[in-house]
Amino acid sequence: MMEVREFARYPFMKGASAYAKQSKVELEELLRHSAFYQARMRGKKRVLDSIEKAKVEDNTMATEEDRLQEVLSYPIARILVSCVGDGFLIRRYALAEAKAAYERMQTEKVEVLMQIAEELGVEASLLDGVPSMHFADFLRFTSAMRSKEWKLVNTEVKRGLVSLPKVKFARVLEQALYDKIEDELPLPITKWMLDALKQEVSQLKTLAEEMKDRYRAEELGEVDVESFPPCMKRLVAMAQAGENISHPGRFALTSFLFNIGLSREEILKLFSGSPDFDESKTKYQIDHITGEISGTTYTPPECSTMRTNSVCFNQDDLCKLDWVKHPLIYYRAKMRRKRRQRSVTPSKEGATQAPAEKPGPE
Repeated sequence: MMEVREFARYPFMKGASAYAKQSKVELEELLRHSAFYQARMRGKKRVLDSIEKAKVEDNTMATEEDRLQEVLSYPIARILVSCVGDGFLIRRYALAEAKAAYERMQTEKVEVLMQIAEELGVEASLLDGVPSMHFADFLRFTSAMRSKEWKLVNTEVKRGLVSLPKVKFARVLEQALYDKIEDELPLPITKWMLDALKQEVSQLKTLAEEMKDRYRAEELGEVDVESFPPCMKRLVAMAQAGENISHPGRFALTSFLFNIGLSREEILKLFSGSPDFDESKTKYQIDHITGEISGTTYTPPECSTMRTNSVCFNQDDLCKLDWVKHPLIYYRAKMRRKRRQRSVTPSKEGATQAPAEKPGPE
């Protein structure tokens, strides 16, 4: 049976909600009354941490009041995120809460993890003291994890069950929590909630936009993002929003960005917001694709292969030209087109004319 300390550490648990209800706090009081100002500030801090650090930082839980404040701050944070209503912030917040829980779960007894698993809908049992789950459930929660260690072929399966060490089981629960929070948000929001939290929501909305702008400005260096083919724009947006990208998508994006001039460090930073980000493994993969380890600098797959791998998105008119068969061809053609548009000169009649575009790549 979980105690108050666990509810404060894992406020997404049903027991935490029941514990909060014992205090008989009404929602309107929680969002308006001065008595709950500190809880609101802690809730706001949870969201700020998600924007700035992609992980909710620990808070003191020494006293009963501290623990109640921590429990109450969780629904406040969820309401704030829902009031902002930005998909980037929802994913970023889900990631931050999941990462914080993962760090805590690694230090817990396995029995506590089993209780958390039940709450998150992860069916598992203890076999000889080791968490075990049916391989179908294992695939359900690890399909977004790209490291080879999570592939079923690299995992021992006995009688249909996959046994996981505590740390790996905690990682499965992290993914389950991320999925749960992302699926639940945004919550239904009323006008009085928006009015009560108007100042906090305005600040968080601004900070979220600034973070997205900073990603675009810092992570992509001097390259011309507007000239990216639609597939690469979509993959960059997914990376910046903290969404998981398939292995073919990561390979295509990494090789594309490196070939147009981004450094390995800039590419690594772009992937750092991913829910399954592992710096050493991601760095190794980038170094391999860019030739630092392999000796071969790979280029992205052709458009036909991109379509086969389900990473071709939102084809535009330029994509559909017969000679545009590769993302790098698209990028160079779009750059040429933009240069020609900038070189337009006025005609004698006051109209503008540009040189006709060549029908194929140079």
